[in-house]
Amino acid sequence: MRERLHQMLLKEFRQIFRDPRMRTVIFIAPVVQMLLFGYAVTTDVRNVPTAVYDLDNSAASRDLVAKLAGSGYFQVVEHVASPERIRELLDGGDVLLALEIPPGFQADLDAGRTAALQLIVDGTDSNTAGIALDYSASITGDFSREVLRRRILRQTGAEPPDTPVELRWRAWFNQSLESRNFYIPGVIAMIVSLVTLMLTSMAIVREKEIGTMEQLLVSPVRPIEFILGKTLPFVLISLADVVLITIVGVFWFGVPIRGSLLLLFFSTTLYLLTTLSAGLLISTISRTQQQAMMSAFLFYFPAVLLSGMVFPIANMPQVVQWLTLLNPLRYFLIIIRGVFLKGVGAGILWPQMLALAVLGTLMLALASRRFRKTLA
Repeated sequence: MRERLHQMLLKEFRQIFRDPRMRTVIFIAPVVQMLLFGYAVTTDVRNVPTAVYDLDNSAASRDLVAKLAGSGYFQVVEHVASPERIRELLDGGDVLLALEIPPGFQADLDAGRTAALQLIVDGTDSNTAGIALDYSASITGDFSREVLRRRILRQTGAEPPDTPVELRWRAWFNQSLESRNFYIPGVIAMIVSLVTLMLTSMAIVREKEIGTMEQLLVSPVRPIEFILGKTLPFVLISLADVVLITIVGVFWFGVPIRGSLLLLFFSTTLYLLTTLSAGLLISTISRTQQQAMMSAFLFYFPAVLLSGMVFPIANMPQVVQWLTLLNPLRYFLIIIRGVFLKGVGAGILWPQMLALAVLGTLMLALASRRFRKTLA
């Protein structure tokens, strides 16, 4: 058995690496995807295009606009002269936010009255709109406190007393609150999932298309040897891809990795057990590589959507939350983010590792049974 398996592995590696396009797909494409997704998957809001309708045109109104523009979160693209122009800019998607400062803004501040402002936000993208509103509320709040401080200083000649309660916050694990640090470990999991699914499902179907499956059927190679010979090379290739894209994530994007690399690779191996089994199962129901590709995508996209990568699982309906318990990517995301950001070990992550082991074993048993029936 050892010699037959050894020859199967040699044959598979030669078949994979003799094709330059396959080498590109295996080693270059994941790095390119990591670079693209690393810049794309972020919820941080910068340079929000903003229109200003300043009807007061006072020192106070100009100071407020300068604070908004100088924060780095807002970019004033136009000072409009009419409400109709605001509507045009919002309808055309040229601005996300419009600030209207009514006449008498500075007069109200000088008289100690509450001064009103109006923020008009394009709510098409509710997430970006909500973040922009939070930023603008924080900036106007700081502006309001500064106006109040100056007023008290002018009236009493002394600095106002400190507030009785001062909130000091501290962020653990992601001190800079960069959303990229949260999403990039998930991108690593997504790329590994896609590569293993596609390669495994299409590689076995390719044997059927080129006619070598019949030769394997009459050879002494047993089904378990064929399965191992087809999957083990992709385990090693996938681990190499994990190393490559992890290096890109850590050294290019500056994502911290605080946990054990050994634990990361062990958990990745458990996760590969599930994705490779899924690819093997897809190969048994596909007759062409096109069918295998479409089936892999039909499996991949629901797995991503139900993993918590994009949408929090806690926000999903209860029935869907139960369904996510069958999704291996859900558990792997918890593990990879725990290793990268929190530095936790197996003592914390063992439930997710156990779930991957159980799901992987069940999927491999199902795929192997189906594959033996296909060979028969």
